[in-house]
Amino acid sequence: MNKITPRYIAQAGIIAAIYVTLSFIFKPISYGEIQVRVAEALTILPFFTPAAIPGLFVGCLLANFFGSGLLLDIILGSLSTMLAAYISYRLRFNKYLVPIPPIVGGIIFVPFILYFSIAITLPIPLLMLSVGIGQFISCGILGMILLTFLEKYRSHIFKL
Repeated sequence: MNKITPRYIAQAGIIAAIYVTLSFIFKPISYGEIQVRVAEALTILPFFTPAAIPGLFVGCLLANFFGSGLLLDIILGSLSTMLAAYISYRLRFNKYLVPIPPIVGGIIFVPFILYFSIAITLPIPLLMLSVGIGQFISCGILGMILLTFLEKYRSHIFKL
């Protein structure tokens, strides 16, 4: 990872702000047992910059704090996003692998968070399926569209 510079901090802050903003613009579909959190498309950003790791963590933390307000979601949801972002950063040598960690992380962690924090009565495997579909849409489809678009402007946007 690169050393922390003002540009790194600014990038992380901008990513966090965009994540929170997207979570609230699309709030009706960002939370709950059936969700497509459009902000999760940003989880491809570790492909471009390591500043995305803290940016996604803080963005998810704030979105969960002000969105669901559930302690388990705030803590574990944000940590799972940070872990997925770190793994995506490590996989940046192949852009097609980058969205896989947030998809898998969402499938593994989010159903348990939902089940235990808001006492959803759906079975966990069904929650895994619904969250997995949402993560595939947001990270796999929207994220890859975003990655393809940003790749054209990489040298202008993501200089560190």
